[in-house]
Amino acid sequence: MARVMLNSKKVPRNLWAEAVNTACYVSNRVFKRPGTKQTSYELWKGKKPNVSYFHTFGSKCYILNDRDHLGKFDAKSDVGLFLGYAINSRAYRVFNLTTKTIMESINVKIDDLSMLNLCDDNGVNESKENKLNDTKTPIDVASNVSSQDDENDSHVEVWVGAMQEELNQFERNEVWSLVPRPKDINVIDTKWVFRNKTDESGKIVRNKARLVAQGYTQVEGVDFDETFAPVARLESIRLLLSIACIKKFKLFQMDVKSAFLNGYLQEEVYVEQPKGFADPHSPNHVFKLKKALYGLKQAPRAWYDRLTQYLIDNQYRRGGIDRTLFIKHHDHDIFVAQIYVDDIVFGSTNKTKVDEFVSVMSSEFEMSMVGELNYFLGMQVKQTSMGIMLNQSKYAKNLVKRFGLENGKDFETPMSTTLKLDKDEKGKSVDQSLYRRAFMQLSNNAAKRAPNCLAAMQQRSEISAHRCRAAVEPLPLPLPQRFSVSRQDRCRAAATLAAVTTAVVR
Repeated sequence: MARVMLNSKKVPRNLWAEAVNTACYVSNRVFKRPGTKQTSYELWKGKKPNVSYFHTFGSKCYILNDRDHLGKFDAKSDVGLFLGYAINSRAYRVFNLTTKTIMESINVKIDDLSMLNLCDDNGVNESKENKLNDTKTPIDVASNVSSQDDENDSHVEVWVGAMQEELNQFERNEVWSLVPRPKDINVIDTKWVFRNKTDESGKIVRNKARLVAQGYTQVEGVDFDETFAPVARLESIRLLLSIACIKKFKLFQMDVKSAFLNGYLQEEVYVEQPKGFADPHSPNHVFKLKKALYGLKQAPRAWYDRLTQYLIDNQYRRGGIDRTLFIKHHDHDIFVAQIYVDDIVFGSTNKTKVDEFVSVMSSEFEMSMVGELNYFLGMQVKQTSMGIMLNQSKYAKNLVKRFGLENGKDFETPMSTTLKLDKDEKGKSVDQSLYRRAFMQLSNNAAKRAPNCLAAMQQRSEISAHRCRAAVEPLPLPLPQRFSVSRQDRCRAAATLAAVTTAVVR
């Protein structure tokens, strides 16, 4: 079966393992021989399998481009090759031709009638097969999946408890009330979104189901008005860490559970009942919102206004320039808190003020993850008597795997002091998109915790705009992770990145 799957769509044979896995997955859910009354899945689970989401192995597909810093005119999807089905989620397994990685994603459109021209008519094209063989293919697993695209039983069983907890949160916060459907009023549809929340080591600590409104159907001036809500800048976060070092106090963090559900709405907004949880006695009724719902355009603004007013009422002063900073003075002691949507980082020279703030917040909102600051915005934070150390080993490891650089060479400095780059006017044009993508991800890292690497990043940004042939000698791309606490956490393959992307100059 796997051999037929590979040959029918002329899929490169180095993907044979994916074909075998998919063949096993499918064969367990179909009748294997005439006269059989039950599939293997039905014998095991005691119920008929759902095969409505099945697609043809090797079909051309389009994967939603959800990478950071996506330009307005950049492609919204990447072309890929459909390979099969994820085991522990409802995602599809696909080979992304842009990033050269096997990944799992729910946001995939599959064209079963088309196939990619990866092979010639006589079989597997050797040069293209070798190119795939030489490219590392780490798995990039999507963290967000939607429950409304298909009905994979094992996935629903895992997340149904999280969905019920979300609805219980709605009741505790008195978010909505069930009313008859109004006439000539825009009723917004809802959708379930799932996310695995991880700690600083990448370990899953909580499965979170979120019911969101499809805010793109809202009408401006009717369903919403003001939408802007300030968010803490990275410079403010670094400044807060510096103040904590100078004043020698510890920083703490807390998370407001379902923060947007606490924001009061000024407009009259109606939403549909969530699919699968409709009231059996009033299935045609709708919910009238009393408070904001995730997905509404005004939800961030409503939450910010609610939190700000509450803190001001409790004698916390808002910053004059940074509107996400809140300060409270008492004699010679100072308390500071930085708000990043629903995440709050705070500390004080007087531990009593910290306990007071926790008490104030807990009395009004439901809090979670209260404790010392150790992981924030992708940064691992280690507080010691000597100061605060920032580490992004998790980010570094993911970056190394994403670009297949596990066996690369180490560099002791962010950039060479003698390297001179000149554009090769006669060079052959190549696609520099992969190099640019790596550069943007490293820029995000440098902005967070490695400003001393910005000079090297600036040098590389100047050449990223040129379409020119690759350097004979690989050009090292600066990787700020070299400043991590653990040497093993470095992005060790800077020297080979330019050769892989073939987007630099000699």
